[in-house]
Amino acid sequence: MQRDEAFVADIEQPRALPHRSMQDMDRTALLQSFGDFLREEGIVDRMSLDRAGRAAQTTGDRLDTVLTKLGLVSEAGLVAALAKFLALDLVRPDQIPIDPVLPELVEAEFVRHNHVLPLGCSDGRLAVGVTDPFNHDPIRALAFLTGLSVDMRLFTAADFDKACAGLYPAMSRSDETRATGGAEANEADVQRLRDLASEAPIIRLVNQIITSAVEARASDIHIEPNVDQVLVRYRIDGALRSVQVLAADLRAAITSRVKIMSKLDIAERRLPQDGRIKIAVRGIDIDFRVSTIPTAFGESVVLRVLDRNRISLDFVELGFSSEHIAMLQALLQQPNGIILVTGPTGSGKTTTLYTALKTLNSTERKIFSVEDPIEYQMPGINQVQVQSEIGLTFPHALRSMLRQDPDIIMIGEIRDLETARIAIQASLTGHLVLSTLHTNDAASAITRLIDIGVENYLLASTLKGVIAQRLVRRLCSRCSHGHPQASYWAESFERSVTGLRALGQPDIRQPQGCSDCGNAGFSGRSTIAEMLVVDEACQSLILAKASDTAIERAAREQGMQSMYETGVRKVWRGETTIDEVLRATRMG
Repeated sequence: MQRDEAFVADIEQPRALPHRSMQDMDRTALLQSFGDFLREEGIVDRMSLDRAGRAAQTTGDRLDTVLTKLGLVSEAGLVAALAKFLALDLVRPDQIPIDPVLPELVEAEFVRHNHVLPLGCSDGRLAVGVTDPFNHDPIRALAFLTGLSVDMRLFTAADFDKACAGLYPAMSRSDETRATGGAEANEADVQRLRDLASEAPIIRLVNQIITSAVEARASDIHIEPNVDQVLVRYRIDGALRSVQVLAADLRAAITSRVKIMSKLDIAERRLPQDGRIKIAVRGIDIDFRVSTIPTAFGESVVLRVLDRNRISLDFVELGFSSEHIAMLQALLQQPNGIILVTGPTGSGKTTTLYTALKTLNSTERKIFSVEDPIEYQMPGINQVQVQSEIGLTFPHALRSMLRQDPDIIMIGEIRDLETARIAIQASLTGHLVLSTLHTNDAASAITRLIDIGVENYLLASTLKGVIAQRLVRRLCSRCSHGHPQASYWAESFERSVTGLRALGQPDIRQPQGCSDCGNAGFSGRSTIAEMLVVDEACQSLILAKASDTAIERAAREQGMQSMYETGVRKVWRGETTIDEVLRATRMG
């Protein structure tokens, strides 16, 4: 077994005794003491702690479990607090062994069932990662079984599941072969697929993939079958990362398990299918949008993670500048007209629209949205899901909505002339209409609508503004550091973008990577945008059917900042990198 030398040296050092020994008091008293510790540290307040205590008495669950189920403390935050409270170390990624430790003594089933993972042994001591430091029985069993003193370290449940799956595969290759009878035979037998997908190892594996994705802040989970393997990738902050490689024999079972969870037809493997899953991950309900499509080696599966708790519907949090927020607020106060948000898929258009709806939502307004699909359910808003197979298309839904006396209508996307004309009709009859369009910049949204057949005089009188946007990754606040060529870039930016000195001294930085950001150097994303307000000059250009270049030139003369300029301002303030801005603004 190979082990990192630094780690071996680390576990060889005698550990200091915890300042609160778990042997000194019973579990209930210790948990109560932990609750007081959380309050003293400012992690939870007295009211939240009392609420969790009442819930724990009602349900019979432990206080620490209830705190995470109620969303009062994140799982990672709880484990970090436990480590500090009990004077235990957290398991670092480099401490996870390459091969199972003492496999002849510690069986995989014992590790999985008790959530204790041997990390390494040296000098008569066994380092073990656990998820529950209050459960002493497995530790005592390990000490008895191995004859070694046991040092305990803490895992988050997600990190434990990931490490356990890597060291102790869900099924051996021989078990897979017996269970499936080979991939081809398995895919020909629907009942066998259903049985296989319902087996505990497959259920655990799929749950582990989903849970790890949520913990890693992934926006999408990609399960991709290849000729000799199944590749699992997460999209985190817009970038794909490979996280797991599974045996090819598991592809049918994994796909079937996801289909069962999303209520899709597991017998249909020739056509694409779409579905939804709603499950609790670490005590928080999260929606997943599921898409399957047949490929040469099986069905490719993508799960879009719709974690409402992770999305902040606030223009400041999304990264809009104060100038853009003021312009947006002015547009949203218009009594009627059309406001468009444009950009490619994955540029945050829908989130911007939801934020606008949240701003407009009040008891005095009736708001409808028609979407395909509904990504986040918003209280107080009447959301309609497009269902083309039964004839409920965007135009059909919009015509019906207009008979419901709405004040504001949100259209998920203007895809064709019929939808565009109904949107214009709605705005002409006194409604404010919000929608999205797939164009590269703000000015080309106008020429795009004219190209699909919208009359220019109608567009000139109804369109109020266009927001074009992209998403750039935010630099990790913990590990980013000054760029060695900061002075060169500052001079270069000043030559191309005006008004930068008004932002203060430049703080141009570059990524490095640390444990907080998964060694990516980035954490989260921010919006860069350009905002075109349709004034009289712009209306005249629309009536004259001017090119998008002419419209953009006129808008810039009126003070419109391009997406590139907005991005450079973020680089100047140390929020992102110039590479990110160039990647985002060139992708159109």
